Amino acid sequence: MNTSTAEQFDLVVVGGGPSGATLAALVAMRGHRVMLLEKERFPRYQIGESLLPATVHGVGKLLGVTEELEKASFTKKLGGTFRWGSKPEPWTFTFAISQKLAGPTSHAYQVERMKFDKILLDNARRVGVDVREECSVNDVIKAGDRVTGLRYTDADGIVREVSATFVADASGNRSRLHKNTGGKRVYSEFFQNVALFGYFEGGKRLPAPRSGNILSAAFDDGWFWYIPLTEKLTSVGAVVARERADQIQGDPEKALLKLIDRCPEVRDMLSEARRVTEGTYGEIRVRKDYSYCGTAFWSPGMVLVGDAACFVDPVFSSGVHLATYSGLLAARSINSVLAGEIDEKRSFEEFEQRYRREYGLFYEFLVGFYDMHHDEESYFWKAKKVTKANTSDIEAFVELVGGAASGDSSLAGMRLEQTAGQLAAAVDSVGVEARRDGEQNAPLFRSAIVGEVMQESARVQARAALGHALNDEDPLFSGGLVPSGDGMAWVVPAV
Repeated sequence: MNTSTAEQFDLVVVGGGPSGATLAALVAMRGHRVMLLEKERFPRYQIGESLLPATVHGVGKLLGVTEELEKASFTKKLGGTFRWGSKPEPWTFTFAISQKLAGPTSHAYQVERMKFDKILLDNARRVGVDVREECSVNDVIKAGDRVTGLRYTDADGIVREVSATFVADASGNRSRLHKNTGGKRVYSEFFQNVALFGYFEGGKRLPAPRSGNILSAAFDDGWFWYIPLTEKLTSVGAVVARERADQIQGDPEKALLKLIDRCPEVRDMLSEARRVTEGTYGEIRVRKDYSYCGTAFWSPGMVLVGDAACFVDPVFSSGVHLATYSGLLAARSINSVLAGEIDEKRSFEEFEQRYRREYGLFYEFLVGFYDMHHDEESYFWKAKKVTKANTSDIEAFVELVGGAASGDSSLAGMRLEQTAGQLAAAVDSVGVEARRDGEQNAPLFRSAIVGEVMQESARVQARAALGHALNDEDPLFSGGLVPSGDGMAWVVPAV
């Protein structure tokens, strides 16, 4: 087929997961023609079930799905609980401790990805994206060095071509298209892990208000995730280093149960549970969680988002955050170029720098976090060092693991409508959590932090009285760009 007779779009997205659905929707919402090609039929199974506040209240708000996510009755997650490091007892953090995440935005969700991903994909349809499922992409089409379209096989087995100003690869870690940016994947020598996971019914829950928290428990051979998806259903997975992968050979059920028996915290939580053996959740799965990062995230006409660009160890549930954030960043670049406001090179350099920075923050922090000879205080300090945050150590940690370390106001959920009243409520929520958790969380709730929140409340009131924006955002890089007022494009910052 000649590309001159092919359908034409401003953007064609490959992959309907969180990164692809986010990118497609945000570009369509600016009035552009967008097609999304997905090889499967939703709903479909996917791992990566623990979200961060930045996705729920930041990207979710821009997409207009926050109310739908709330109505889905996903398990509310106020923070995380860890049996990790040199201390034998578990320790907990809450999102409410951060000024950026406090108040109504101080929670995330544990989600069944079949339901969550369908919400995002259906939303993309609703805002005008031409979504075509059961379509397999064969290859890109180029004109010189520029990607100008795709060749794909539709649900009826017919090979078709589509031309586009931009092509986005959101097809995940198994992407066959990512090399078309001219780069290659560089795998981490430090994070080369293998995950073995399944689902259980009847597992115990942590004491309220931490009952919705993810439990991450280290043991001699690696670490476990324990995610309460519903009142009855729990996602349980063991992550072991590649050199210990022989422990998961053979019968996967026996291997998982043997690993559970070696982790006292998870063994206790599952003491009255039974493994799900039928349906979508009846399979025990194995996945290589090898961390990697591409050497090029974009080239003329093409951009990589989500796992097509990079992947980092999942201990802090950063997968969906990095996916949706990259979708947002790419949408800003594409919207800016299509509007003729900023040239392609400058727009996508901003995208790549920000995306690499976010990935790098998690990667660098995790290298130190895997050192089990430290306690939580050392981890908090490490987070502040990595992010260079002008906050307390614990706030730097919470903002990093909550997805708000980028300083992007769209992710923190604190745009113009964030009021002094909401920040005052945040002070109350911090106090409540401190009283509930008692001595276990004593290091996390210090009077100095509460004082800082109160000071920020006063600053918000002053800015509102003066008529200035409540969130003054500076470029992250010298000569860089900043988000537009609606968060969906780039603008050149005022001098």
